[in-house]
Amino acid sequence: MLIESEPDMNVTIETDVYCVSDLVRLKKFDVILFDLYMPKINGADLARKVLEVVPDAVILIYSGFEIAPHFNLLMESGVSGFIAKTSTREQLIQAIRCASRKEAIVPMHLLKQLRRQEIVVQGEPGREETTITQEEDRLLRELAKGKSNKDISKTLMISQRSLEYSLTELFQKLHVNSRVEAIKKAKRLGILPTEDLY
Repeated sequence: MLIESEPDMNVTIETDVYCVSDLVRLKKFDVILFDLYMPKINGADLARKVLEVVPDAVILIYSGFEIAPHFNLLMESGVSGFIAKTSTREQLIQAIRCASRKEAIVPMHLLKQLRRQEIVVQGEPGREETTITQEEDRLLRELAKGKSNKDISKTLMISQRSLEYSLTELFQKLHVNSRVEAIKKAKRLGILPTEDLY
């Protein structure tokens, strides 16, 4: 409704993710909006599928969730930008217009994260610094939310076995034996905020 109130914009809504690939084959869209989290598939995977069919599709992720933990993954999937569900009508329309002109829509604070692969943390006295990869940083943030392995593997889009390997490596790197210790250590090293932001 917000978008269609613009005289030069028309909207096609599709709620079945399995119909999207056929829809983009049959009809030309200037801009496509996907939610980040949808039943059966996430916005990044759906974007990849659509771009296989229409390589020049302009796809925006429209999400009520924090994009930062998924930023690089989403960029790799080929999306053209992001719009928060908390955006005003003007921001939403402006973002769509920019995207239709082939301009990327990226929140400024996320630009700093672009291409950052590792976080180097100064070690404790007598111990060398610890290098945390972006994936490990993301994993720590999910652990801090108290999520189960099943939920974390779904959010990070990896298998539970891969997650277990990643947890083992992370625990060894931080010299800890449990999730609780890992979170405490990450807070002490400044990898995670000390306040409970989750």
